[in-house]
Amino acid sequence: MGILALSDSFTKSAVPFPVAHMRLPPFPQIALKVLQLTQEDTVSLSDLGDLISSDTAFASEILTIANSFTYATRFQVCGISEAVSTLGMTALKGICITVGARTYLGRSLSKPVMYALWKHNMASALIAEMIAGAGQMNKSIAYTAGILHDVGRLALGVIQLKEYTNILLTHQGSPASMLACERAAFGLDHCELGEKLVYSWNLPTEYLDPIMNHHAPLDPAGICSIGEVTKISCQLADCIGYPAFAGNVDVPYDDLLLRLPAHERKVLPTTSIELYGMISGKISALDAH
Repeated sequence: MGILALSDSFTKSAVPFPVAHMRLPPFPQIALKVLQLTQEDTVSLSDLGDLISSDTAFASEILTIANSFTYATRFQVCGISEAVSTLGMTALKGICITVGARTYLGRSLSKPVMYALWKHNMASALIAEMIAGAGQMNKSIAYTAGILHDVGRLALGVIQLKEYTNILLTHQGSPASMLACERAAFGLDHCELGEKLVYSWNLPTEYLDPIMNHHAPLDPAGICSIGEVTKISCQLADCIGYPAFAGNVDVPYDDLLLRLPAHERKVLPTTSIELYGMISGKISALDAH
């Protein structure tokens, strides 16, 4: 079922569900505090370790990832202070926001369609990190932007699980074509809801552009900002096998590679299958639980 059929069914039935006026579930405070703390130039790894250790469940998740095959040393990481020194500030910030976002999803992750959406966000983040590093942008910000770019979708899945999973399962078209369908069903789309969450959760405003505009056309001037990195990383995640929804119409991988500057293009494999192989192992490590 495409967007027109879905939109027609919503507009004929009832007024949109007033998501914009709901009290949304809060994002895990420990993850927000980590994100805010790492914005400070004077933050130490010791301060970060103390903050993570203050939440036992959260600390346990971080230790699990620290001992995964991607991050582990030859010896088991047994405590948060050791995990902090093993992972380093940049990796730890990304892992904390990843754990926080997964915790926020809660029971909705039991739905395969929401789990697929979650993996799309992780794939987008990992690809963004690669591209940003090649272009001498901040890899940590790029990764976090990738995890958060679809936070409006994640929130819709949390507060209206049945209705939103139905849209994800039935919609066919480009990612941007779903926005009108969401507005018909909920009174706003996931980009608009994401903007509200940035302010509600007091997220750094540098994530506004990636969250609000990741479905906008790519800038003809090139990949010159974190917002542009997020756009193309989202599309790359779609086309290598991590689409946000099953009926997504992909942009071909080769076409997306050509949109990247030569230097950034070199960090990505020449085929989508190779990039999928690189990303899938990292997702497995980050999703360890």
